[in-house]
Amino acid sequence: MIVAFKNNTLSKKFIALFITLTIIFLTGCQTIKKKSDEVAEKENEKFGQFVGKEVNEMRLELGSPSEDFVNELGNEMLIYKTKKYGIPCERKFEVNASGVIIGFSSSGCI
Repeated sequence: MIVAFKNNTLSKKFIALFITLTIIFLTGCQTIKKKSDEVAEKENEKFGQFVGKEVNEMRLELGSPSEDFVNELGNEMLIYKTKKYGIPCERKFEVNASGVIIGFSSSGCI
C-alpha cells in the first residue's frame, strides 16, 4: 500500500513537472517568434525605404554589394551579405533599367 502511494505521488510529481516544462517551452517559442517578427519588421522598415528610390542613394549608404547580376527579367540584382553572431544575412535589392529600386528581400538577418 505504501509503495502504491509513493508511486502515485511520484506519478503526480512527474505529470506536474512535465506540464510545467511544456508550458515553459511553449512560452519560450512564442517569445522567440515574437522577437523574430519584430526584427523582420524593423529590417523591412529600414531597408524597404530604398524601394522607389535611385540605386545611387542606396549605394552611398550601404556601399558596394557582395554580388550583382542581371535576373531573367533583365533587372539588376544587388546582394549584400553580412554575418552577425556567425549567422549569415542576405539582403537583395532589385533595380530596374532606369536605376530605380523596385524590390527588396532579406533572409537570416537578426
